[in-house]
Amino acid sequence: MKRLCIYILAALVLFAACKKPDNPQPAEGTEETTTEQTPETNNPTTTTMNEQPAAPADKWAELGEEPMLKIKTTDGTMTVKLYAETPLHRDNFVKLARSGFYNGLLFHRIIKGFMIQGGDPFTKDSTKIAQFGTGGPGYTIPAEIVAGKTHKKGALAAARRGDQVNPAKESSGSQFYIVQDEEGCKHLDGEYTIFGEVVDGLTVIDKIASERTDMRDRPIRKVEIISITPAE
Repeated sequence: MKRLCIYILAALVLFAACKKPDNPQPAEGTEETTTEQTPETNNPTTTTMNEQPAAPADKWAELGEEPMLKIKTTDGTMTVKLYAETPLHRDNFVKLARSGFYNGLLFHRIIKGFMIQGGDPFTKDSTKIAQFGTGGPGYTIPAEIVAGKTHKKGALAAARRGDQVNPAKESSGSQFYIVQDEEGCKHLDGEYTIFGEVVDGLTVIDKIASERTDMRDRPIRKVEIISITPAE
């Protein structure tokens, strides 16, 4: 009987040692929107991302002064051209896209007749929904507002914090918006850095802008950025 008890005790110890641990919690991600009709951001915070190459290095090396990139989303694919006149924003967007920073992020703010906004790394974590619009890479970019660049349909621009706390109009390090309606965005001309435009896939903007949203302009259904890669 004593020997039997020893065998049972040993079996229980072995079972406990082999038991799988609980599922790990998502890594804490972390930059920046408002309820006003402006693509603003709130308090910038630092993000640690697990960066992964988004495309073969040689494709990125072939990019010219005005890179053409494909933004693949769950609602379709858009091709954007980045402007040579805004090199700081161009190079930053390419750097983040190349690292895979945008992969899996959501368009967290959608206003039909205005614009669609994304690029907040907090949106990878549904438990941080209250913080959507406040995440980023932990830095801002000096404004590169170019005369003649307007908020036409498909314009690609950088979100930023409001003038009261950001008189220099510095841009968010990662959050961007794409114009869906020129009339709805013309009051933003000269106030935000426009650093590119959609050259193919304008209907995708309309599709995303037509998504149902809640009271905070968050889409009910997730609209995800799958990848951003060099256009063929």
